[in-house]
Amino acid sequence: MSEPGFWDNPEKAQEVVGALTAVKSVVEPVNEVAAAMVDLGELFELAEDEADAETIASIHADLEKLSKKCDRIEVSGLLSGPDDMKSCFFSIHAGAGGTESCDWANMLLRMYTRYFEQNKLAYEELYLTPGEEAGIRSTTLRVNGPFAFGKLSCETGVHRLVRISPFDSQNRRHTSFAAVDVLPEYEDAEIDINDDDLRTDVYRASGAGGQHVNKTSSAVRITHIPTGIVVQCQSQRSQHKNRAQAMKMLQSRLVMLERQKRDAEVAKLYSNKGEIAWGNQIRSYVLQPYQMVKDHRTDEQTGNVQAVLDGQIEAFVESYLRQRSRKDAGSAQAAGGLRGGNKK
Repeated sequence: MSEPGFWDNPEKAQEVVGALTAVKSVVEPVNEVAAAMVDLGELFELAEDEADAETIASIHADLEKLSKKCDRIEVSGLLSGPDDMKSCFFSIHAGAGGTESCDWANMLLRMYTRYFEQNKLAYEELYLTPGEEAGIRSTTLRVNGPFAFGKLSCETGVHRLVRISPFDSQNRRHTSFAAVDVLPEYEDAEIDINDDDLRTDVYRASGAGGQHVNKTSSAVRITHIPTGIVVQCQSQRSQHKNRAQAMKMLQSRLVMLERQKRDAEVAKLYSNKGEIAWGNQIRSYVLQPYQMVKDHRTDEQTGNVQAVLDGQIEAFVESYLRQRSRKDAGSAQAAGGLRGGNKK
């Protein structure tokens, strides 16, 4: 970064700055805890020599805080996958149910954008399809920051809401579904895409008007004919830039598709998400007849629904990371035993 001309290529420079931020987010907390432990050790020796009970009590309180910091460092250590530090494409799709599901998808969008802000994750909207009456039908964001994909990948799946519907004049209880999909962003091409396999459509961006957004056909939709994958982007004024961003999303989807073929667990996860309906949810948000949010994968739960809907989902992310780490360790141990048995 100190080299002359570093900022001559702003896009490349931002990639380096992002990489530095990610590395600092790993190293600095460890250094801070190590330094604090040395300071508390020295302070404890002095307090013990002087029989200073008040200072010793204060040291115990500080140790509790350090213990919580160590827990957070441990969680960061669980984010060691090859894509965990990458930026990602974060999508929300309303399930069957019309206005109810569209409104639920919009509530999830609010919850996640608040989570991004609380965790210093930058995001930009790439496209958004509004619901017919309320809420959103679907949206995709690009999220950038330390461990963006690693943490948000924990949210992939179907989310279920149970509440008294504000759209039902008889005040009946309704169940709504929405799906979250997360893909890592690949800067360098990892898969060749044949232009003959693509169908590109351009259209005027939907949204709140403005000086440009609805006046020119700058929005881009790309269909990969062999797989049927569709990606779209309307965030930029330039059709060229929207196409470039859409191609990045397509590349990410195709890479993940290839990995699914080699990874049965990931394939199972994505196929479960395919039907946005009963039996496939990873988490339930119940507002009536009682209040509770429960993750069905880890059994992590809380009665403070409003805090969760305000973006406080870190407990769910951490519990799933720990469970995933235990599963990975168990799979590795089983694979090692199998190899050992084959040798025998």
